[in-house]
Amino acid sequence: MKKPFLILCLLSLLLPSVAHATEVDYKKLGRIATVVVKEDYPGQSVKDYLYLGRKQLTNEKVSDTFEFTVQENNRDKRVLIIIVHDLTNEKTLNITVHE
Repeated sequence: MKKPFLILCLLSLLLPSVAHATEVDYKKLGRIATVVVKEDYPGQSVKDYLYLGRKQLTNEKVSDTFEFTVQENNRDKRVLIIIVHDLTNEKTLNITVHE
């Protein structure tokens, strides 16, 4: 009885670190997406920001999508930033901007 309980306790200690890694990815990629939007729309105000989620492309590659609302010429424009990156080495492979 003690052995399964001990294993369960040890596994529960690992779960917060996995959740934290995902949050760090989200924050890091969000900063990258914000820089890309500000670079592509200089002088325009970014009104809203939304993380749309992650898609698994292969075993190693994923894409994270962010939606921004940018005010350009007094009109709101929806801009999607898709960042494809490798989970094994944490390198960004591709950044795509869609209006």
